[in-house]
Order: sequence, then structure tokens, then C-alpha cells
Amino acid sequence: MKSTDKSPAIDAFLTGLTATRYSRPLSVQMGVCATCDGIAEEFRDDLSRKEYTISGMCQSCQDQIWG
Repeated sequence: MKSTDKSPAIDAFLTGLTATRYSRPLSVQMGVCATCDGIAEEFRDDLSRKEYTISGMCQSCQDQIWG
């Protein structure tokens, strides 16, 4: 999967907010969550899958944040 394009400054800011090893674009490319470092392969629907490309959050993290 490919992450949405963001300015380098925004990506740096988002990467600084997480405790994971990877940047948001790399997390999405690898199929892992940019928030919890877990596997991000299964999503409830197309909207959740699209949100993953924007935020890098797996379904579980999306549910906790947007729940």
C-alpha cells in the first residue's frame, strides 16, 4: 500500500509523535501500524483502509482514536 503524500515537515512531525521505529510512509509501505507497530492488514471497510494510508493507524488504533 502507498501512503498519501504530505509535506516533509508534516511527516517529520507525525513521526515524532509515535514511539515506533518507522516513519508513517514506511509503516504503510511495510503494512505495519505507525502508532502501535502492529500488523495492519485487515480493515473493517474501504474508509478505514483509506484512513490507514492517511494516518498509518491499524484498525485497532483507529477504533481507539476515533471510536
